[in-house]
Amino acid sequence: MHGLRAIAPSLRTTITLWLVAVALGILLARTPLDTLALMAGAALALILALAHPVLAVGMAVLSVPVQELITLPGGLSVTQMTVLLALGGWLFHTLARAEQRMLPTDLLLLWGGVLFALLLSASVTPYSRTEALRETARWMVAAGVWMAAASTITRRWHIIYLLACLLIAPAVCAGIGIVQFATGDGPPTFRIAPDLPYVRAYGTIGQPNSFAGYLNMAWPLALALAMVTANSARQSGVRRRLAATGRWMLVVVVWGVVGVLLTALMMSFSRGAWIGAAIGVTGMALSLGRRALPALLGLVAVGVAVVLLAIVGALPEALMTRLASIWQSVAWFDAAAVTVTPENFAVVERMAHLQAGWEMFRSAPLFGVGPGNYSVAYPEFAVSGWYASRGHAHNYYLHMAAETGIIGIVAYLALLGGVIRQALRALRRTTDPILYGATVGGCGIIAAVAGHNLFENLHVLNFGIQLAVVWAVIGAIAHCTEDIQSQCAIS
Repeated sequence: MHGLRAIAPSLRTTITLWLVAVALGILLARTPLDTLALMAGAALALILALAHPVLAVGMAVLSVPVQELITLPGGLSVTQMTVLLALGGWLFHTLARAEQRMLPTDLLLLWGGVLFALLLSASVTPYSRTEALRETARWMVAAGVWMAAASTITRRWHIIYLLACLLIAPAVCAGIGIVQFATGDGPPTFRIAPDLPYVRAYGTIGQPNSFAGYLNMAWPLALALAMVTANSARQSGVRRRLAATGRWMLVVVVWGVVGVLLTALMMSFSRGAWIGAAIGVTGMALSLGRRALPALLGLVAVGVAVVLLAIVGALPEALMTRLASIWQSVAWFDAAAVTVTPENFAVVERMAHLQAGWEMFRSAPLFGVGPGNYSVAYPEFAVSGWYASRGHAHNYYLHMAAETGIIGIVAYLALLGGVIRQALRALRRTTDPILYGATVGGCGIIAAVAGHNLFENLHVLNFGIQLAVVWAVIGAIAHCTEDIQSQCAIS
């Protein structure tokens, strides 16, 4: 009798569990497959974010190319969700006093300076305060991701994981762009020439120039890591055949990523991106010092070969036309005094936006017209005949000055200077080949973005997340290298 009483609770528990399982089974069977996938993905993302904030930061990086393609319940984009997870995981780990690094005070203050300038300009704007706060919020997102990454990168694998994320997302996007170019899958306005079926690559970003700007935030890193992994595989020799084979497979993969990124960059037909890429190569060369001499000589030889091919007419006409028009993109003229033709339309339109931005700055030199208010204020400052705004001044430095005045542009340039200083520190201190390659690649990204920003605004479409993580990785390398292992746990 006593034994039956002992068995009864166990039987009740079993029956209850079976009933719960059946109820869950019926619920899952009636739930659409896409909803189940979304629920499973959200649960996995939450688990990873709670496991370590760096994992959520990587997810935020991976989400950038698909931010406009996937909308979650509540109107959230996948990027917004992953950023919230990253910040939530970071706060959870902070409260739990998990292993973290102290944020570099100098860069933290510089980030604060940019946000202060944006908020100050937003508070006094005579235009849309809503747009001003939206633009400020975009910068706050980038700053938040930087803080989450910079304070939680404490292990070498954290850096390796983030480097992989920083390359995978742009590489997939670049692959899509290559297919678009080859198949002519794009709007007629993206045609590289009226008599050719090819279109400018634009990936999942939607615009060729912005797409190319996104690639400029990745290919220098891929190139530097490709050179490092190739050198490491070459030095490994045949001492351990299996390990050497694995290293050479990695070399092939990384060089494949380099090829995809640079091919898509060329297929974007973005003149500003090409100039930015050239400046990025220069930045990498300067970071390498004398070791870059052979590579520089090779690049000079390639440049000379391109010029000779152009002179003899061996290059495709569409490419020659695009290269020849680069000079027009950097020359200054009065857009109102030029006769517009189909050939010079894009160049004159660009100049009209530059002139409008300059007039905005002149009208409010201290605080600007307000963050995010370039298009709102544009009709008031438009050059005669050019009344449709493209959203930015085609030069981010002028754009920042127009929207936030002297205070804003000085704060932005100070932040950029702080990042460069941090990169130089990382170059001096790191001895690890992968970390050194990541730093050289980071220098190339800083230079490429700085150069491309002379023609575009690359602080859009959450590209700030990609850039902020690159800066955070460089900072982790600068402050956590072998000579200060006692203060930092990168291993």
